[in-house]
Amino acid sequence: METATSKKTGNILPDNAYTKLAPGEEYKPIVPPEDRRAEVTIWSVTVGLVMVLVFSAACVYMALRAANAIEAAIPIAIMAIFLGSKGLKRSGKSTILENVIVQSIGQAAGVVAAGSAFLIPALYINQLNVQWWQIFLACCIGGFLGIVLIIPLRKYFVKDLHGDLPFPEATAINEILVSGESTSKSAGKVLLAAFGLGAAYDFAIEALHAWNPMMTTKSLLGWIGKGEGFGKWMSDLRLDVSMNGLAALFGLGYIIGLRYAAIIASGSVFAYLVLIPLIYHFGSQIPEFVYAGKTHVISQMSSADIFDEFVKPIGIGAIAVSGIIGIIRMGKIVLGSISLGFKGLKGGGAAENVPRTQLDMTPRNVLLVQFGSTLLMAILFFVIGKMLTGPDDAPVFTTNQCLLYAVVGAVVGFILSFLFTPVAAQAIAIVGVNPVSGMTLITVVLTIVVLMATGLKGEGGMFIALIVGCAVCTALSTSGALISDFKIGYWIGSTPRNQEVWKFAGVILAALVVAFVIPIMDSGYHFLKPGTTISNSEVLPAPQANMMAEVSKGLLADPASRPWLLYGLGGCVAIMLYMAGVPMLAFALGIYIPIFTNVGVLAGAFAAHIVGKTGGSEKVRKARRDQGILIASGLMAGAAIFGIVAATMRLTAVGAPIQYISIGVDFELEKVGAGEDSESKKTDDANKDANDSDIKNAGSGEEFDTKETDDREEVLKGTPEDWYKDWPGQYISLVMFVYLALACFYLAKKGADWSLREEEAAEKANSS
Repeated sequence: METATSKKTGNILPDNAYTKLAPGEEYKPIVPPEDRRAEVTIWSVTVGLVMVLVFSAACVYMALRAANAIEAAIPIAIMAIFLGSKGLKRSGKSTILENVIVQSIGQAAGVVAAGSAFLIPALYINQLNVQWWQIFLACCIGGFLGIVLIIPLRKYFVKDLHGDLPFPEATAINEILVSGESTSKSAGKVLLAAFGLGAAYDFAIEALHAWNPMMTTKSLLGWIGKGEGFGKWMSDLRLDVSMNGLAALFGLGYIIGLRYAAIIASGSVFAYLVLIPLIYHFGSQIPEFVYAGKTHVISQMSSADIFDEFVKPIGIGAIAVSGIIGIIRMGKIVLGSISLGFKGLKGGGAAENVPRTQLDMTPRNVLLVQFGSTLLMAILFFVIGKMLTGPDDAPVFTTNQCLLYAVVGAVVGFILSFLFTPVAAQAIAIVGVNPVSGMTLITVVLTIVVLMATGLKGEGGMFIALIVGCAVCTALSTSGALISDFKIGYWIGSTPRNQEVWKFAGVILAALVVAFVIPIMDSGYHFLKPGTTISNSEVLPAPQANMMAEVSKGLLADPASRPWLLYGLGGCVAIMLYMAGVPMLAFALGIYIPIFTNVGVLAGAFAAHIVGKTGGSEKVRKARRDQGILIASGLMAGAAIFGIVAATMRLTAVGAPIQYISIGVDFELEKVGAGEDSESKKTDDANKDANDSDIKNAGSGEEFDTKETDDREEVLKGTPEDWYKDWPGQYISLVMFVYLALACFYLAKKGADWSLREEEAAEKANSS
């Protein structure tokens, strides 16, 4: 389908850019091989690394808090053009090849964030002592493998199959970069304005606590009806509906669209308005019962308790089976890609007469990095094994055992990365979606099975299996993204070797950012509910990581205490969704993620839908819809960066400065000694008795740092003001949320006006 962008760029991009070549026909890129214009410069590398710094933090934050990451490549491409056209370079406007390098380096942000967010939180959820340098090395190793494993396949996928593979995401980015040669000044302005809006809005919520973002039917509908109101009547039936009014969630909904957001929200409706009330209605007739090693009295359980104990496992089962079905559905791609991978490996030494646009890293260096990464993986596993100690501080494994597990883990990690890399590349090239979750689940299960065969089990097995999974997941994400980069470079005329070499720098920086952000998020918001072993899905959902944690724990630790029946029910739900033609993973995420997150996402999607329907003509309406990715990316990036700032301000190590600026929540530091429970833990336990405890502990600033210590240490305690936690704070939030939607409408309107004026100016310039 021809777009407005393609019309603008048709005089720059060759006519056969997206079509199959006739026998003897050759594709000639925009920048021919003999053209030596600026490509790798101080400007392009610096801007690319800055993009990695910003978007790595934003991507991992969004993946943890909303279970969806930012598609960083497109906003990075837009910012490359915008910054390169604003006179920030001494030599003037950036070249299109410099913009390709910026985008290629910057894209490392999203792929490393995805790899880490799928697996690393599982280590925290399973209460394994993971260090920042272990996260850094696992992500680096995986990223390096993803780069060097896809390089031998570049020519086959990109050049030999030109026109056979659609490359949907790469096409969109390519159009942005090419159109930047003639237009695009306004896009950067909209992106930066949205960044500022998201940053200010969520900082006011997360740090200042100027209003309570958690809007609930219990409070908002309390004035309707007799007695304590309609909202209380609903809550007594465990019909609790709520919405988290964060700019980050609003932006996520704005970008994913109404259909997908509605499917996710439908999963939440099924969980909260069907499953939870049914479980409460029938379960409350039973005095008490024991299931999966726990005693339950459903009549005394709140909606949050029922969700945690019975509904989330159903969601985990649905997510797992959805991933497996996704891999099975791609059976032809999986089998065909592996054979294509071996075929691609036959191709390529680097001849001296290879044109610049086909120049890769030398095969020798590629093999050296493959070997070095695998060796480093083995060393990492060996060190992890040696560091594991039991209750008496005695080593868990002998040196020989550590060597065995290190070699087995490294070999399994390399083989699975090698086999799945072409699958990820071809999936991205065909449908634009990388089936990482399904392949990672298979990786973790296979790794566990192999390690169990060598005698490894318990915490050591979980640790190594999850680290292997992290490396493989990052490798697959990186290879899928890099094949898109290669295709963009092929269309435009970049040097592949430059993209490959500088992708390493992007991966290193992204891994470093992730290694610091994830521990900060755990310290500030907690992957486990304070004082419990229950996943804190109200604040940090991380559904894929929870799935991996359950799989590893069920196979290696305490299988008898796992709710296998509920997992199976979730799997049946996924199968029925597949048979009905409903997107399985989206609905499954809705079952797992708390309803207030998904209603906030749905609100953003609905606002975007309304904005796209306004305007006096179809041309104006389309221009306003086209601003969506800019507004959404800016909102999420700004909200994420300042969300991390707010999390840092909760850390007792820096004095918890949030206590001096918070308005709606009274924070203070208190001393806790050995064997003592902090008041915050008592508060958390008391909240469990309330029907809306899930609401009081989610996104509104009442999550408490309840770190237990062996010596007296300061912990952070937070007490919400009455106006903040009750209806006044929530009604203020509702008003501010409406203002947020109106601000996005204004941005879309202004951005569309600017864009249309730029198009008109470009058309006049071309006609003259």
